[in-house]
Amino acid sequence: MKRAREIDMLHGPLLGRLISFAIPLILSGILQLLFNAADIVVVGRFAGKESLAAVGATSSLINLLINMFMGVSIGASVIMGRFVGAGDFKNAKDTLHTAITLAFYGGVIMVFVGVFLAKPLLLMTGTPEEVLPLSIRYMRIFFCGMPAFMVYNFGAAIFRAVGDTRRPLYFLIVAGVINVAFNLLFVIGFHMGVAGVALATVISQVVSATLVITALRQGDHFMRLNIRKLHVSKDKVLAMLKIGIPAGLQGVIFNISNVLIQSSVNSFGHTVMAGNTAASNIEGFVYMSMNAIYQTALSFTSQNMGAKKYHRVDKILVRCLGLVIAVGVVMGLGAYYAGETLLGIYNSDPEVISYGILRMSLICSMYALCGMMDVMVGSLRGMGYSIGPMIISLVGACLFRIIWIFTVFAMYRSLFTLYVSYPISWALTFLMHGVMYLVVRKKTLFPQEKLAQI
Repeated sequence: MKRAREIDMLHGPLLGRLISFAIPLILSGILQLLFNAADIVVVGRFAGKESLAAVGATSSLINLLINMFMGVSIGASVIMGRFVGAGDFKNAKDTLHTAITLAFYGGVIMVFVGVFLAKPLLLMTGTPEEVLPLSIRYMRIFFCGMPAFMVYNFGAAIFRAVGDTRRPLYFLIVAGVINVAFNLLFVIGFHMGVAGVALATVISQVVSATLVITALRQGDHFMRLNIRKLHVSKDKVLAMLKIGIPAGLQGVIFNISNVLIQSSVNSFGHTVMAGNTAASNIEGFVYMSMNAIYQTALSFTSQNMGAKKYHRVDKILVRCLGLVIAVGVVMGLGAYYAGETLLGIYNSDPEVISYGILRMSLICSMYALCGMMDVMVGSLRGMGYSIGPMIISLVGACLFRIIWIFTVFAMYRSLFTLYVSYPISWALTFLMHGVMYLVVRKKTLFPQEKLAQI
């Protein structure tokens, strides 16, 4: 029996349900980014461009370090969706307890990884000496909140799997307000600089995780979490890892290429770094909005696969592609044309703004390609295929960018040459994912049932 807050993914027209599912996800993604945006705006306006550059220098490394575990949360969402779609609520309950346990222990591991590896990793990426101590301080404090960060994200993935995207949004609203309040208190009131914004983020993560756990403990049927029964079920972990490790590994290697690009940006100095940081943060709002459509494709596809409603899978993909193109074009071009105003929020230095505009002119204007690429991956993963999309993404995006940096960028060393590698890699990877989808659709997934025509 579907609760009022849960969207029925298995019956009726798709488009309205896809939009209803995606809108809270878009808002949740934007709120998550507001955590980081609040850090960057406050530190950029009240602590100077060196502090702004210091926070920006950590973003690619933080993403690199957490992506493997975040990939496993995708696996948890897919497996939970399959069991719910199939009506197997005993295994769904087991998946819930395993996912939360895995999230907590994974977060504890990441505390030690972030604290002890912050300095060598930042040195390895060529972080300038004048911002290195600030970057180390920010990164070490940030990683102390990893257990809470992981628990929230795994819990949100479980909610998405059953069609509930509203409650994670409500939890983030509360945590976001707290994050902004403590940012202002610590940076303006106590003059704590980057340490203050990092501490505010940790506090907000603890709040969001607490709200998720409270909601799960008060849940009913298979969605009721019993703290005393937290455990790791071997078969559920293996199923999550089958989907999650390729997804996480893809994220890790994606971020290796992003770390290389960040290292290349660092070589142009801290003013370019500051402009790049501000532009990247603005782009993040567009990306997270498109990523919500990816998560929508993933969740709807996994539930319909579990229910053996194969004829709906093509329809889900086509409608999600249409949605992500609309979001990418409207928000991407909107961000670019409002670029000077938006960048001015982060830093008033005209040189910083000009470097940010250069990045946005090449990335924001073509961002829909990235969304299309991700939706293809979401559909394939929802079907249970994770290794193929990983390989394609690594070759089409990561390997391409790495080769580009050491060849084209090395010969024509400019920010334009560096940034243009993004849209080219998105287009190539989308085409390759499209070919894989057609192969899977024809030969593997639907041998016993003819797909309904779209």
